[in-house]
Amino acid sequence: MKNENKFVEIDNRKIGPDFPPYIIAELSANHNGDINRAFKILEMAKDCGADAIKLQTYTQDTLTIDCDKPDFKITGGLWDGRTLYDLYTEAHMPWDWHKPLFEKAKELGITIFSSPFDNSAVDLLEALGAPAYKIASFEAIDLPLIEYVAKTGKPMIISTGMANEEEIQEAVDTAKNAGCKELVVLHCVSGYPAPSGDYNLATIPDMAKRFDVLTGLSDHTIDNTTAISSVVLGACLIEKHVTLDRNGGGPDDSFSLEKSELAQLCKDSKIAWEALGKVNYKRKESEKGNLVFRRSLYVVKDIKAGELFTADNVRSIRPGYGLAPKYLSSVLGKPSSKDISKGTPLSHELID
Repeated sequence: MKNENKFVEIDNRKIGPDFPPYIIAELSANHNGDINRAFKILEMAKDCGADAIKLQTYTQDTLTIDCDKPDFKITGGLWDGRTLYDLYTEAHMPWDWHKPLFEKAKELGITIFSSPFDNSAVDLLEALGAPAYKIASFEAIDLPLIEYVAKTGKPMIISTGMANEEEIQEAVDTAKNAGCKELVVLHCVSGYPAPSGDYNLATIPDMAKRFDVLTGLSDHTIDNTTAISSVVLGACLIEKHVTLDRNGGGPDDSFSLEKSELAQLCKDSKIAWEALGKVNYKRKESEKGNLVFRRSLYVVKDIKAGELFTADNVRSIRPGYGLAPKYLSSVLGKPSSKDISKGTPLSHELID
């Protein structure tokens, strides 16, 4: 299930099976056109214990063209009826916001990086000193972009929503062949929101083994259950959209976590990781004080020296200071070596 002794490192934070889950708070379009709202989301993510805040770096013109032909219109779902150009015009983060957001993150002490959607976005982020890159699910088939990012030498995270096995392999191979040495691949379902039943979390350990990568989860469900469950299956990184207000009216608000939920995710995912631990059959520290409450063999009636032990005068009862119950059959029928009073734990020295 685990890629033992493997990790990647982003901004001096190790990420892997031997470290607590890395939590990325995805700001996405939830700035809703207001940089002060974006600042507040950074503050919220830091307060909640998230490891990183993630942006998306594109413009409507780097993602698509201004065209209202049917190919460019969204049909059904959250953004029904809108053109791609219109949606991305509203959702994109102005490029001149990136520097103040990076500065704010540094001031707060939270890691910040982004998903670039073309080479010019990578160039901008490189100039700002981004410590890592995330390839969004929709760009997982953009092998030239993955190659360009890999050549920065920075850690890379790739989401796999909609990608089949062959496409994931191509993305992984492209990243590694172009020099990426630190890679995490995220299991993802690109529905907004996505039903938990679509997630098939059993894919996570298979993905780790099949592609020889560290794995994580990009989670678009509307609560934390799926994300926390993924930790037990080997996810070492969790990404969730976050917002100040789920009813804020922005493109991504409705399927994002609010502050209390993000704080709970940061706490509970760590508890799940701690509970997973390693294979261990040894007695745990928290159990040792309860050993006395196990059963053991006790004399339950006064016995004279030479008298035989019987089912009437020896029983398996609590507490656990006497011989283990497994010795009962070998004790019965043997004589006592001395007088024994009721309530005495049976020991080998008392058996003649």
